[in-house]
Amino acid sequence: MNIAIVVSDFNEKVTSRMRLVAEEKAQKLNLQIVRMCNVPGVYDMPIVVDSLLGRKDIDGVVTLGAVIKGQTKHDEVISHATARALTDLSIKYGKPVSLGISGPGMQERHAYARIRPVAERAVEAVVKVSAELGKIQR
Repeated sequence: MNIAIVVSDFNEKVTSRMRLVAEEKAQKLNLQIVRMCNVPGVYDMPIVVDSLLGRKDIDGVVTLGAVIKGQTKHDEVISHATARALTDLSIKYGKPVSLGISGPGMQERHAYARIRPVAERAVEAVVKVSAELGKIQR
C-alpha cells in the first residue's frame, strides 16, 4: 500500500515525534510512504490532502497534528473544521484519510502522552479502512 503523510508544523515538538512514530509503524506494516508533506497547521491540511488523494500512486493519507487548548475555543473550531473537511475528502475520493490529530481540549502535557498511540492508530486506520474498501469493491 502506498500512503502519504501530512504533518502539521504547529506544535512541532509534538508533531515531529508523531511523524517518527508513524514512519516506524508504516515500515513495520510494509507500507510505502510515497509523499511526506508539512503544512503550517492542521487547518491547512485539507488542500494538501485533496491534491494527494487525486494522485493514482497514493492509496491513503495519514494526517498528524496536535491541537492544544488555549484561552479561547479556537482549538475546537480548528479541530471540527479540519475533521469535517478531511472526512469529506475521504468520501469524495473513496480513499482513507486517517485523523491522527490529537485534541481539541487538551493541554500540552496530554499532547506528549498521546504521541505514540495517536500516530500508530492513524497509520493502522488507513490500512484497515483500505482493506474494508477492498472487500466491498470486489
